[in-house]
Amino acid sequence: MLSDSRTEQDFPTVLKRRVEQFPDRNWIVTPQRNHTYAAMDQCARRLAGGMMSGGVKAGDTVLVMLPDVVDHVGVWCALSLFGGIEVPVNVHYRGNLLAYLVNDSLARTLIVDGAFLDRFVALAGRLEHLERIVVWPDPADHDQDIVRQISRHFEIIGFDSLYGKPYTGPGPCYHDLMGVYYTSGTTGPSKGVTLTHAHVWEYACGIVEMLDLRDSDRYCAPLPLFHIAGKFAVIYASCLVGCTAVLSGTFSAGRFWQDVVDHGVTTTFLLGAMANMLYRQPVLEMDRDNTLERVLMVPLIPEVEDFKTRFGCRVSTTWGGTEMNCPTRSGFDLVDNRSCGKVAEDRYEVRIVDEHDQEVGPGVPGEALVRAREPWIMTNGYWNHPEWTTSAWRNLWMHTGDMMMRDARGNLYFVDRIKDAIRRRGENISSMEVEYEINSHPGVLECAVIPVDSEDTEQEVMAVIVLREGHDPDMEEIVRYLEPRMAYFMIPRYIEIVDALPKTPTGKIRKFVLRDTGISSATWDRVAELDNRE
Repeated sequence: MLSDSRTEQDFPTVLKRRVEQFPDRNWIVTPQRNHTYAAMDQCARRLAGGMMSGGVKAGDTVLVMLPDVVDHVGVWCALSLFGGIEVPVNVHYRGNLLAYLVNDSLARTLIVDGAFLDRFVALAGRLEHLERIVVWPDPADHDQDIVRQISRHFEIIGFDSLYGKPYTGPGPCYHDLMGVYYTSGTTGPSKGVTLTHAHVWEYACGIVEMLDLRDSDRYCAPLPLFHIAGKFAVIYASCLVGCTAVLSGTFSAGRFWQDVVDHGVTTTFLLGAMANMLYRQPVLEMDRDNTLERVLMVPLIPEVEDFKTRFGCRVSTTWGGTEMNCPTRSGFDLVDNRSCGKVAEDRYEVRIVDEHDQEVGPGVPGEALVRAREPWIMTNGYWNHPEWTTSAWRNLWMHTGDMMMRDARGNLYFVDRIKDAIRRRGENISSMEVEYEINSHPGVLECAVIPVDSEDTEQEVMAVIVLREGHDPDMEEIVRYLEPRMAYFMIPRYIEIVDALPKTPTGKIRKFVLRDTGISSATWDRVAELDNRE
């Protein structure tokens, strides 16, 4: 049973208890080797000792730009042991965005896979605080010309040189910062969300509850470790209960079920886009012949009941974000295929409000505001940007930017991101609702619905669609499919077929990229098509 004691809401205490309880149990499993709780603890303590000997102090930020390998987990554990602040870097970042994050973090140390070193050559003169680069696994394993160019600006050392005498000193308190996690940047510049030990502990506890996680589980969720869901929803949650986490690499719909079979996976966390890709795979006789029992799916796909039946698993869901954790729980008895559950009222308060922060009634969409009933379990602000913190926490509530609706029974429904909502000729349209219907078309793999400017001063609906392999419906056929399924004003005027949608590494569609592109020469215009016929 998880403890509510404030003295146990820091990671070093959690890890210490698991090592005492299950020293020889595998905590992390990869295709290459297994890593026990005791072995991970010893590795982390040596890394912590080495980092501190090298000048990293409690309260210092340290950039970590590593792939999904065990050493990534080891660095996080090490920093947590002595109070260092981890700043994970999205491994796909480069150019101006990468320079911005490095400077904004104020970090003097970067731990980076040598495969990414070339990205720092052109940026070296622009990095204001960085002094030392730790190359993983070793500088000698990478392009020596690039290493020489980087060494003109920074001290370069190998990862193995970080190992030192095991750290046995005091750990941080529950209210101390554990990390600064930069948001994916789906709506604009990445913001550094500050996370305390209690914040991350609460996040992991919520995952344990939502998945009914047990010490006998084999937990595999193909989410990147630089993201809060990859590290804390999987690795930390596993540590809380003493189960085994499987690091299987980047998500692949074609490989997912083989990973489940190979590792005896019992539970997983799937983003909605991942679940949709699995569901859209051809039906196989082996679909139910797997060990998977429980899935946390965020958000739910419309076909969730068929998904449960087809793959023989139970599904729960939630709603949340890096800043405010997960304030809702659905349980495994889903109300329907759209609700994200009810508020966990012992931990959180949620209000649905209008543009003036006045609460609206059941059935009325509005922005979701959140605050915690317990201290330190939500972010206390954005790193290095107090003005963003002030704006987000207007009127003493965290403004999420999510449009939600609450029904009379207290079930919450995600409607849209406020910036993604569409206003067409006086009608408010949820892009998510339009996407649900388009995605139900048998020829559609996935889609994104965005607003585009209209000559009538408001907006028109545009759908950007990825087709399933072997399907090629024409635009008119898609419109005819949608006509009986949605209000006339929701049917897209513009449709464009693309090979792939732009996404963050965690599978979220980067709609701002599509909005910036807008209508192109490849876009089909339903109105223009009708005009041409006339």
